[in-house]
Amino acid sequence: MEAFFFGYQAFTAKADEMLARRGLSRVHHRILFFIAKYPGLSIKQLLGYLGVSKQALSTPLRQLLEMHLVESLTAADDKRKRLLGFTTEGAKLERALRREQAKLLQRAFAEAGEPAVNGWLQVNLALGKGRQAGGADA
Repeated sequence: MEAFFFGYQAFTAKADEMLARRGLSRVHHRILFFIAKYPGLSIKQLLGYLGVSKQALSTPLRQLLEMHLVESLTAADDKRKRLLGFTTEGAKLERALRREQAKLLQRAFAEAGEPAVNGWLQVNLALGKGRQAGGADA
């Protein structure tokens, strides 16, 4: 547990610092992550991926919209549906966050070796079982 705690702390430290400079937090990072992974996803889909209530998503999503990092567009097929995407600045921020975390993982993977990396991936897949593809609510 201690190794997992410190590993996660190291994984999130630089991103947390970058976000904090903008007055943002990990919850904002999670929103940015899923918008990057699934461009044009609906708010309902985002709720499923995050596993949170509409109320819990409301404030951080509004902040990202107000900061012009995320945009909400009307779906062509349903005027009631809102689809989420990045502004140029939002895409730039998400890429910078991802790049820092990818560099850290690449260094750790190179040090640990392929068998360890494969084991790590298997552990993460087992931990996340049932949460992929938007979880049960998507």
